[in-house]
Amino acid sequence: MAFERIGIRPAQILLPAPGVKPETWACIACDQYTSEPEYWRKAFAAAGDAPSAIRLILPEYDLKNSETLIPRIHQAMADYLAKGLLAPAVDPGFILCERTIASGTRLGLVCAVDLEEYSFEKGSLPLIRPTEQTITDRLPPRLKIRRGAPVELTHIMILIDDPDRTVLEPLQAAKASLRKVYDFDLMMGGGHLAGWAVEGEEMLARVDQSLNALMDTKGEHPLLLAVGDGNHSLATAKAYWNEIRESLSEAERENHPARYALCEIVNIHDEALLFEPIYRIVTGTTRMEIMAAWKQYAAQHGMHLDREGEGHRFTVVSADGEGTVVVKDPEGAIPCETIQKFLDDFLANTPGTGIDFIHGEVSLRTLAEKPGTVGFLLPEIDKHTFFKDVETLGVLPRKTFSMGEADEKRFYMEAKKI
Repeated sequence: MAFERIGIRPAQILLPAPGVKPETWACIACDQYTSEPEYWRKAFAAAGDAPSAIRLILPEYDLKNSETLIPRIHQAMADYLAKGLLAPAVDPGFILCERTIASGTRLGLVCAVDLEEYSFEKGSLPLIRPTEQTITDRLPPRLKIRRGAPVELTHIMILIDDPDRTVLEPLQAAKASLRKVYDFDLMMGGGHLAGWAVEGEEMLARVDQSLNALMDTKGEHPLLLAVGDGNHSLATAKAYWNEIRESLSEAERENHPARYALCEIVNIHDEALLFEPIYRIVTGTTRMEIMAAWKQYAAQHGMHLDREGEGHRFTVVSADGEGTVVVKDPEGAIPCETIQKFLDDFLANTPGTGIDFIHGEVSLRTLAEKPGTVGFLLPEIDKHTFFKDVETLGVLPRKTFSMGEADEKRFYMEAKKI
């Protein structure tokens, strides 16, 4: 069988039907703007009463209302399918997509990944691996959405390490021969999105061959597909598949739609793909209090805080100014691990404090202006050592990196039945 080695499959991909405006259909990933509900109020207003993916997802800022919202989401999914507002557009195949953002045009391939080839269990070496720590406590609300949902929409982006540009770029060179399936401006300053169907035996075979050839360069226990964005969404899909697979016959397991999760593959060497650190914002404290605690924690763990020199470098931001902190002899392998170990300790020992993870320096600085709030800017990340770092460290600390700023995240556009 084609595609049996590489962990992906062509899929029946659903898109909004002709007559549904893509500009009001597509919306940003649910895990963005978690501390900025005003963004989501504007996005719902932009969608208006039109059919929209925004009514098929649960923005994480509103998880507290999940018991009320999840039944509405399931009903909206069923209604859209029944009314033909969400319909098959590629069957079977992939979608080659171009996302134009401030950094350029980012190339991707929407496909279904095989959850049998993915695991987030510690120490496992599957073909498809998480790059960051999976927090299992974050899965239950997502599982509630997936159970009973007739379709999935995707904001998952999976990376390939293809420096010679052998997989996606040849498809882009051939896009004039492909059928265009969408081309429009995204809402809320999200840039532009265009997509082409990759279908037919010849084109599907080309994808299969190029990914197989890439995998053959990766040695024993190859890391072919590394989860970049949407780590917990893919983990949720895996957890749901594990729930239902034992009730299925062997033949049913082979082709059951829930075995496959819709994702977008992106080449880590794409020049428009920017890696950004994810920043930390701590509430319920002051800069003076948290800095005193950090100095004490550092001394207890063989570290020293300074303003210059070698070590892990951070910028601490609050309403009363900002300053550079260099952690010398850091306990973490990378800066994110160093800061997160301290913050976990601080939060556990300081009642009334909380943390959020922020995409984008502008958002961090805006939030840090509020009283009782302290922000931490982390140093830049070298994406060209990323695969090597993951193979060396296993998984990176949670919320280590972001692929671009919030507005550059994947928008929900495509869907697949599950």
